[in-house]
Amino acid sequence: MTQVTSNENALFELSSSLYVDAAPADVYDIVSDLARSGEWSPECVGGEWTVGTPRTVGSVFRGENLRSEDVVGWAPVVRGTWFTESEVVAAEPGRAFQWAMRDSAGRKQQSVWGFAIEPQGAGSRLTHHFRMITATEGIRGITSEMSDTEREAFFAEWGAKVEGDLGTTLGRIKDVVEEN
Repeated sequence: MTQVTSNENALFELSSSLYVDAAPADVYDIVSDLARSGEWSPECVGGEWTVGTPRTVGSVFRGENLRSEDVVGWAPVVRGTWFTESEVVAAEPGRAFQWAMRDSAGRKQQSVWGFAIEPQGAGSRLTHHFRMITATEGIRGITSEMSDTEREAFFAEWGAKVEGDLGTTLGRIKDVVEEN
């Protein structure tokens, strides 16, 4: 079962969690390998490590993403193939893995994705979380010409989309981990 929580203090703060029948170290080995994201992400189809030692704090991952036409279809979001850069900001084997999205100048933004892993019984409680304190460069671009009403609608629809993606991602990770 997936549980979703949100917090009104950030632009977005969402998380979803579920039980995985595997040890925390085994779960971590999978979720920290961002190059495998295509196996579980609704948007990221994969990518490559471009800077540093993969999976360590400070390393940079260039992700390849694919977004369908129907995602907040009325808003000017990027559709089709697009790329992101993210920097690992936490790497604690068996416990936590997080990355911050970078802007076009390579600066970390206040947009952090990650996984937390806790032992639970014979397996693990895996939580996937997303927190955006202030709008990223991309979100500012999308919403720059929107009215207040349109911006409010966009954030509501975008939040619902991300919330759904968190649960979908966890279900797919559970399948991958438990098949190993």
